[in-house]
Amino acid sequence: MLLDVARLTDPSVDPGNIAALEPEDRLNTPGAVWILPSFTFHDPNGTRFSTPSFGAYYAALELETAIHETVHRRTLFMQATNEAAQDLDQLVILADLQGNLDDIRLMSGALANVYDPTNYQASQQLADTLRTAGSLGIVYQSVRNMSGECVAVWRARVLSNGREDRHITYQWDGAKITGYFDKGGYQPLP
Repeated sequence: MLLDVARLTDPSVDPGNIAALEPEDRLNTPGAVWILPSFTFHDPNGTRFSTPSFGAYYAALELETAIHETVHRRTLFMQATNEAAQDLDQLVILADLQGNLDDIRLMSGALANVYDPTNYQASQQLADTLRTAGSLGIVYQSVRNMSGECVAVWRARVLSNGREDRHITYQWDGAKITGYFDKGGYQPLP
């Protein structure tokens, strides 16, 4: 019902095919509109810890790490679609996470293939194996910001209170993202 109200006030709100989720993951709480699309709209190629058959909600502990991770993904998309220079508006979403996730942060040496910066085959296999065994998600060391920590959550039931934090704008020059604005403050990338 809350999603129906959100759709009335913002027609762009689309949580996707909620019926495809397990009943426990069909969130109908405030902020669900920010959480559910990660599980109902799948990347056709998969991502680091998702496959074309299931999605994942990605988050970072710190904004800097989230920016590094999303700049990488947006750059790949913009390059693949040969986009002209433009500003890319982004919304920073916060959510509460309560649940036990599998932790591989200290295993980057033993799982080097899972941490490969471009080949996701091993990480997708690990994700599929863990998820099939009942795992709720994974905690891992960021590949784009080695001092950062990230999560990939496979079950929406451990997330709640999705909410807007801030708006940022990436600056795309036609070849790469050169920096971002955070409420008017430009931050150059190295």
